[in-house]
Amino acid sequence: MRRRLAGLVLVPLLLLSTAACGDDKGSDSDSSSSAVSKGGLPTITAGEKFGEKPTLAKGKGTPPKDLKVEVISEGKGEPLADGDKAQVNYLGQLWDGDKPFDNSFDRGQPFDVTLGGGGVIEGWQQALKGQKQGSRLEVSIPPELGYGDQGQGDIPPGATLVFVMDVVKATKGTPIPKKIEGGKVVEQTDANLPKIGTNEDGKEPEVTIPSDKTAPGKLVSNYVIEGTGDELKATDTVAVSYVGKLWKDGKTFDSSYKNGQPVTFPLNQVIPGWSKGLEGKKVGSRVLLVVPPADGYGDQAQGPIPAKSTLVFAVDILAKM
Repeated sequence: MRRRLAGLVLVPLLLLSTAACGDDKGSDSDSSSSAVSKGGLPTITAGEKFGEKPTLAKGKGTPPKDLKVEVISEGKGEPLADGDKAQVNYLGQLWDGDKPFDNSFDRGQPFDVTLGGGGVIEGWQQALKGQKQGSRLEVSIPPELGYGDQGQGDIPPGATLVFVMDVVKATKGTPIPKKIEGGKVVEQTDANLPKIGTNEDGKEPEVTIPSDKTAPGKLVSNYVIEGTGDELKATDTVAVSYVGKLWKDGKTFDSSYKNGQPVTFPLNQVIPGWSKGLEGKKVGSRVLLVVPPADGYGDQAQGPIPAKSTLVFAVDILAKM
């Protein structure tokens, strides 16, 4: 759920790229036996306790226009603030739906979120701020804090989203650098590949895609600037700044720079082109990724990304969380 990679790449890249893996069992929307129904939000008809996979009824009436957060059960510890990291188990459903579009309970792996670090839709960022480890929340997220008029996968445009969220773990954060610096600039000699700017001022680098060249059929992952930090492992959570463009026309489909903040995500919960392309790369580096459809979104369109698109990214690896 990323703010539409920083926002978009990172939304589909991350949490909601797994939407197709959601539970296909419908919620019992006719059940009213549960006492867990607060503030007009949909009733939790089964799995009420923290740690249990919940079942949600359909929402009744018109959904709230603003973000609504109900604390079903409160945990202990310091409230989450910007820079802190949370591991969250969740189930997501449309307000007027009776089936989850995604849930982490079935996968057995909570989702990593860094507050103030992008990587999820804004409704998640706002809902988690101030919450404590061990808390269970029910949250209603209006379209403007979710996927807006664009939609995403099984989520239609203009949808109000409902989540049950368990804050499994909360960790005090460390500051994320605003930019890379001090790395070694690597010469870009292949005329068949895009050229990436080498500025280290924290601003978006220039990306020039050769219009007269055919996109490579295999994943490209090259250093533009080689940093001196730790090499990334497949299980790491990373903080990055990035810009993504379409090979065919050079149009930018997403950029964390435009949102003014880095994005954090688990390396094993993004599209294959990112997970394979960034594994082994060093913190403090700028990396060119050319992602063919097989390692991106394949035959499925994602918002402004057409089906069967080759994607080009310039990625600054700011930190390993």
